[in-house]
Amino acid sequence: MATERNVWRLARRPVGAIAEGDLVYASEAMPEPEAGQFVLQVLYLSLDPTNRIWMSDAEQYMPPVEVGAPMRGLVAGRVVKSRKDGVAEGALYSGIGPWADFMVSDGQGLQPMALPPGVPLSVAFGVFGLVGPTAYFGLLDIGRPKAGETLVVSAAAGGVGQIVGQIGRIKGCRVIGIAGGAEKCRFLVDDLGFDAAIDHRGEDVGARLDALAPAGVDINFEQVGGPILDAVFARMRLFGRMPLCGLIASYNDTMERQGPAAWRHMLMRRLTVQGFIVTDYADRWGEAVAALGGWMAEGRIKTRQDVRPGLDRAVAHLDSLYTGGNFGKLLVEVVPDAARI
Repeated sequence: MATERNVWRLARRPVGAIAEGDLVYASEAMPEPEAGQFVLQVLYLSLDPTNRIWMSDAEQYMPPVEVGAPMRGLVAGRVVKSRKDGVAEGALYSGIGPWADFMVSDGQGLQPMALPPGVPLSVAFGVFGLVGPTAYFGLLDIGRPKAGETLVVSAAAGGVGQIVGQIGRIKGCRVIGIAGGAEKCRFLVDDLGFDAAIDHRGEDVGARLDALAPAGVDINFEQVGGPILDAVFARMRLFGRMPLCGLIASYNDTMERQGPAAWRHMLMRRLTVQGFIVTDYADRWGEAVAALGGWMAEGRIKTRQDVRPGLDRAVAHLDSLYTGGNFGKLLVEVVPDAARI
C-alpha cells in the first residue's frame, strides 16, 4: 500500500479562466482506512464542464468545493484495501471523488462497476459514468424525439453530444451536429452517422442551418450557449423542445451575459426550454445503462474517448474543454497500467 497520495486542492476561487495557483498539486500522507472504509486507487478521472462551476461559489446543484479542499470530480478505480463488509479488494467502483490517485471512502457517492464483456474500463466509465445517462434522459425525457423531426446537437463531438446524436438517429430523427473543426465534423457524419455537421469555427451557423433545415428545428440539445444558442433558437419550429444541458461558453465569464436575443420566439412558437441535471434521474440510472449497453452491443452507438495521461496535468487538460481542444469524452488516465496495484 502507498503511504502517500497525490492530490489537487482548490487554493482559491478562479476569476474568469482558471489561472495558475487556483488549484495546487501536492503529495500528502495517505490516510489509513477505518472500520467501514476502503481505499480506492483512482484509475480514471472524468473532466467535465461542471468542474468549473464547482470551483465557484455561484448558485449550483451541489455545494461548491471549499477553498483548501480536494477538487471534486467523477472517478473510477479499483479497491486496494478494504475494511468495509461487502467491499472486496479488486472490485471496481465509480462515482464522486477527489482529484487524487488514492481516496479513502465509506462508499458514499460511489457505486460498484460491472464491465460489459469486451468493454475496457475507460469506455465503460466514459459512457456509463455520466455522459451516457445525460444524453439518454435529456433527449428522451425532455426532447421527446419523434421520427422525421430535426434534431440539432451543439458540442456534438464531445462526450454527451456524440451519444445524443446517435440516439436521435435510432429514434428516426434527422440529426445535425455543431462542432469546432472540419475533423470533428467529418467524424460526426462518417463515423457516427449524423446527417450533417456544421463547423462553427469556419462556417456561419445560422446560414448553414437555413440550408440544412429550411423548415426549422424541432429539438435543440443545448450545451454551449452564446451565439450558437441564439442561431438555433431563432430557427426553432412551433412547439419545439430544448433540453438545456449546459452553457459552457459562459462558465469563465466574469460578467453576467444577456439572455438569448430571440426570447420572443419562445412565446410565439410555444417552445419548451428545460434545464436539467443528470442527477435528477439517479433513481432511473439502471434504465439508461441497460438501454445504452444494448445499443452499443448492437453496434448502433459508437463512442470516442479522449484519454490524457497524468493526474499532474489535469488542470491543463481541463482547459481544453473550454477551448474546444477535446475530441470525445475527456478522461485523465490517473495511473498507467504498469503502476496499478
